[in-house]
Amino acid sequence: MNDRARRSEPLPLLSVVVPIHNEEACISAFHQRTKTILDGMPVRYEIVYVNDGSRDRSMERLQAIRAESQNVAVIDLSRNFGKEIALSAGLDHAAGDAVVIIDADLQDPPELIPDLFARWQDGFDNVYAQRLSRSGETAMKRATAHAFYRIINRISEQSIPLDTGDYRLLSRRALTALQTLRERHRFMKGLYAWVGFDGVAVPYHREPRIAGRSTWNYWKLWNLSLEGITSFSTLPLRIVSYIGFIVSLLALFYGFYIVVRTIAYGNPVAGYPSLLAFILFLGGVQLLSLGIIGEYLGRIFNETKGRPLYIVASHLPSRQDRDARVGDMERV
Repeated sequence: MNDRARRSEPLPLLSVVVPIHNEEACISAFHQRTKTILDGMPVRYEIVYVNDGSRDRSMERLQAIRAESQNVAVIDLSRNFGKEIALSAGLDHAAGDAVVIIDADLQDPPELIPDLFARWQDGFDNVYAQRLSRSGETAMKRATAHAFYRIINRISEQSIPLDTGDYRLLSRRALTALQTLRERHRFMKGLYAWVGFDGVAVPYHREPRIAGRSTWNYWKLWNLSLEGITSFSTLPLRIVSYIGFIVSLLALFYGFYIVVRTIAYGNPVAGYPSLLAFILFLGGVQLLSLGIIGEYLGRIFNETKGRPLYIVASHLPSRQDRDARVGDMERV
């Protein structure tokens, strides 16, 4: 290819999707750092902010940023749908040839984006940032996160890269495949892996939040872990079956023992405490089993409703998005 032909080729369009929920303290610093990085890259770019029902002044900050830059798109959801859904909304509205997913709290440094982009240019469709350390997080959170990734890989039918979050770059064909998965109970880290394609890790050290507080408490993290396990594994249901079989087998042997003992020694009244403990144990096993079955049944119930993943209250597109849509219409 000669230099003239190379110069006539348009630069690739890179979309950066950023979910926002009560991040007014971080938005300005994040945007400035990210814009500085993107301005120095050989790309056209857009930054797609998704306001996920923030109750602070996040939406005002986003509107002010967009007023100053035509490379910014703002999607305002009608309420808080959760981060996984907000990410899906941003990905649905991204126009880029490649899409970077990143949080606004600057724990994931935007300075890594050129490295992700370089690996995409090497031919990889899923370039994920892999954490070497997690500064600013408690020992408990680091330990539970470390254990979760290893447990879910043991029980899941789909291998998920260890110590990776949402921070990554997806090619357009990987994104198109991801958009076909419309289940309501979304565990995005598993969905990224499920669509396949060639993936590669880019290691980095995670930084502390620059401001504000994370809305991810242990209860939300616990529920997210349940989403991951129930979305990508039926092992809990099989465990319930195994427990039921084992308890039934033990009960059969115990019944045989009681019959033999009664024939040999009669039927004394003694044994009430052990009988009560046995009944309580069986009751606990049954309630646990019903709870596990209920988790899966509840997800089936929600999926059958067929409701949309999210509702957009307003969409302010970027200039790059408008240009891409006009180009698509001209080609049609």
